[in-house]
Amino acid sequence: MTDETRARRSFETHDAFERRETGEFVATTTPFDATVRTADEDSDGETDGDAAVTVRLPTLDAVVAGETVAEVVEDGWYETLERRLDDVHTVARAEDAVPPEIEREGAEVVLTVSFSTTPTPEDALAVVEYAEGTWVQGIVPGYDYREPAAGLIDRARQNYDDGEEGTRERR
Repeated sequence: MTDETRARRSFETHDAFERRETGEFVATTTPFDATVRTADEDSDGETDGDAAVTVRLPTLDAVVAGETVAEVVEDGWYETLERRLDDVHTVARAEDAVPPEIEREGAEVVLTVSFSTTPTPEDALAVVEYAEGTWVQGIVPGYDYREPAAGLIDRARQNYDDGEEGTRERR
């Protein structure tokens, strides 16, 4: 069994990923569209093509409810997100992760981290979670939000409230 075959099987058995009909694996732990493309092998077992983790994040304006975000705010938000995501590849233990490509495509920010071989599920999940956490940190106060931002904000509040209760009980 080749390393790439082993890598694909590790995604197939990992709780945080499901295989799509396209052969990609989708992360099930995030509300964002996060996929892993595994490296292909030729008939000799040689790796042919790069593997990649791609996360599609909504722009700020795409999740604000009931109003349009001013262009200057949207642009500043995007530039900040882009800077914060610039070192996302460093969360992977694999040495072949390259700095990300970050592009704005309509109402989405598309983050892609490439690898010369298929990453482990843990490396792929680290990239996905880093992207999600960084996106959540960029939520601008003062707006009403729709999904997925509203759910992430509620989850953060719930986790904070649960932590506060635990702190009070220990005192």
